This record gives sequence, C-alpha cells and structure tokens, in this order.
Amino acid sequence: MMASKVPLNLKQFMLRQRVLKLYREILRSIYKVPDESSKKELLQWARCDFEKHRHHTDEYTIKTLIFNGERSLKELQQTLELSKAGRGTRVIRKK
Repeated sequence: MMASKVPLNLKQFMLRQRVLKLYREILRSIYKVPDESSKKELLQWARCDFEKHRHHTDEYTIKTLIFNGERSLKELQQTLELSKAGRGTRVIRKK
C-alpha cells in the first residue's frame, strides 16, 4: 500500500507555488546560456540544490531559501544580459 500524503494548508500551498515558479524561472534562464557545458553544469546545480532542500517544512527556512534563489536568479539573468550585450557590440579601432 502507498502511504497517503498529508494535505497542505493554504500557506504551505502558496509557498510551494512560489518554489515551483522560481524553479521554472531558473530553468528558463539556464536554457538561454549559450555554452552547452555551462548550461549542463547550471542545470545540475539547480536540480541538486532544489533536491537538497526538498525536505524543509519550516516556513521561515523556505522563505529564506526562496529569497536566496531569487537573488541567484537575478545574478544569472544579469550575467546573461551582459554577455548578450558583449556579443552584440563591435569595437571599432582607429588606424
């Protein structure tokens, strides 16, 4: 027999939705990374990090992890924007 899961209360449900949304946003950003080896490494990091913290149930701990994840996502997005801008610019040298 399968053990039944305890239903989530509203706060837990809302936190779970925030975590899933963050995870999807991180994956979407990672798929924009042009270098395949970096993309693979980042995907592994994201999956491992979310799996490592999956057992947490304390609301404060989960909110802290979400905050840290959002900060990491913002840094990744800024890095991608900078690398995109760097590839699009051309340096004109005077002779």
